[in-house]
Amino acid sequence: MTVQPAEAQNEKTAHKALSPCDLSNIRLFVVFRAVFNARFYYPVFTVLFLDFGLSLEQFALLNAVWALTIVLAEVPSGALADLLGRKRLLVTTSLLMIAEMCLLAFVPLGNSSWVFAAFLVNRVLSGLAEALASGADEALAYDTLVAHGRAAEWPRVLELQMRAQNVAYIFAMTLGAAVYDPGLVNRALGWLGFAGGVTQQMSMRYPIYLTLIFGLLALAATLRMRDPQAASAPRGHAPEQVTLWEITRLTLRAGGWILRTPMALAIILAAMTFDHTLRMIVTLTSQYYRLIHLPEASFGLLGSAVAVLGLFVPRLARRMTERFSPGGNALLLAVAMLAALFALGWFVPYLGVLPMMAVFVGMMLTSFFTSHYLNEITASDQRATVLSFKGLAFNAAYGFIGLAFAALMHHSRLAQTALHPDGSAAFVEDQAFCVSICYFPWYLGLGLALVALACLPRLLSARTKA
Repeated sequence: MTVQPAEAQNEKTAHKALSPCDLSNIRLFVVFRAVFNARFYYPVFTVLFLDFGLSLEQFALLNAVWALTIVLAEVPSGALADLLGRKRLLVTTSLLMIAEMCLLAFVPLGNSSWVFAAFLVNRVLSGLAEALASGADEALAYDTLVAHGRAAEWPRVLELQMRAQNVAYIFAMTLGAAVYDPGLVNRALGWLGFAGGVTQQMSMRYPIYLTLIFGLLALAATLRMRDPQAASAPRGHAPEQVTLWEITRLTLRAGGWILRTPMALAIILAAMTFDHTLRMIVTLTSQYYRLIHLPEASFGLLGSAVAVLGLFVPRLARRMTERFSPGGNALLLAVAMLAALFALGWFVPYLGVLPMMAVFVGMMLTSFFTSHYLNEITASDQRATVLSFKGLAFNAAYGFIGLAFAALMHHSRLAQTALHPDGSAAFVEDQAFCVSICYFPWYLGLGLALVALACLPRLLSARTKA
């Protein structure tokens, strides 16, 4: 029997003790991110709206409303998180998630006005939930590490969080797409010895019911969180003690810091350009899959495949941050995403799924890089507010591209109707969609060029002064 030296045993014990998961807030942060973001209706997101009786234009406009809600609530919510404490906002976020799911779970069908109104309120509540969570959850977790003198472990926490989120995503994508298919549900019930009879109008709500359960789990996680005492400024004021002036002052201070800090501004603008372009593509995934001849039953499997990729991307991202500079990583990401977006426009049957996978990977890398670089240079007492400015930029851009895409689709549909006067409405819609997708690489390239022109001179000047 070999006895390990005491020093080796102590080293192993210390390493084990330094695992980020030994902190309760970190564990709860990972759980919250997983259940809040992995939604069962994502693999059928576009077709869910259409099957409820909405059009593609209404779909794009509703998501623009979602983004606009986040834009209006984003920064004030970040200031509130810094002033009131992050836990309060996260509990409210979970309650809003439950409310938004209840609306879709129980709205009656048959009246298009009622359905549209329910989706409209759903998008507003969802936007508020995203705004309240944005920055608050990350700030709570990061400041927990700061309070324990372990801020350098943030990349490990991000890696752990993204892996856990993708495991939840695999589960949600696979099960969500499966229960959406009434034929599959009826066959499963038959195997279990129950009578079928499930219709599309019934099964299309099943992913919503499952997401509602995740909302309850998110509430349970946030109720157990505790605000860390890491910031230089005190937090945990009673709501009635926080004035509009305090919110405004903190907001202006954080915004001024971003504008005066070339690195912070460059991170936010570059990440915003990547995020909203790629996110719009991801939003249209199910429609794209239909046009490359993939069956709807495969959508959930493909979502799960994306999530499996997501198990490896965080480690890749962490190693890229260790090996390359922020500028180098931005350049690598730009080249890869431009190539993927050009390939999407070819609509290659079946193989067209590969560039779409690359788009998902690009979104994960963007998220990791932004969180790592921005938290690294931001002070704790304004962290949630600065992160909310990031969310504001992301969602303002997403709202803009949603409106732009709706206008582009309208123009393309008119052009395709003129070119194919005898074509069916579905054929014209598909052609208009194909034309519209081809604009995305040019849009991303122009956006990145503008960011480089705006930020590079200030970054070089700041480096020279340093």
